[in-house]
Amino acid sequence: MAAKTKIPSRAKRLKRAANGGIELLLIQSVDHLGKQGEVVTVRRGYAMNYLLPQGLATVASEHHKRMVEKHKARLIEIQNERLAGLRQVAEQLGRQSITIEANANDEGHLYGSVGAPEIVKALKQHDLAITADQVRLKGPLKELGLYTVLIHLGQEIEGELKVWVVPTVTEAIEEKKPAKS
Repeated sequence: MAAKTKIPSRAKRLKRAANGGIELLLIQSVDHLGKQGEVVTVRRGYAMNYLLPQGLATVASEHHKRMVEKHKARLIEIQNERLAGLRQVAEQLGRQSITIEANANDEGHLYGSVGAPEIVKALKQHDLAITADQVRLKGPLKELGLYTVLIHLGQEIEGELKVWVVPTVTEAIEEKKPAKS
């Protein structure tokens, strides 16, 4: 007698689209995929391994679609509140400037570099919770000076942050001391 392969119950319920993908209803907005409340078609692996376990999407059943339509006004209101909060953080970042001390030579070239983790650490001291993946650097900062760094807060909202890279305090003191002859 041939053994039957058991198909998981969730796999049975997933509605296939015309192109063979899986139709899902987004619970939250996902970058490069869609906004909250939209029905999207994705590959089965993306749905089963990321969107469904992370709680970002659910099965696109008629019931879920009706529920979203019913609560669409509330979802838009929540989204507007969230965007207003992000805009406020962006404005706060625009008024903010941080100073990062780094070891540098006499010409102003850093021995190392300043990257996203150092910027995040400096922002935490100012009670701003930003993650390293939100910091958009064109490359590591390798010289002393003033830089404008973009902070991606979400959904086309970006804040500009002024970052001063200065020599460490001990280097500045040593430079001011007169050389003994």
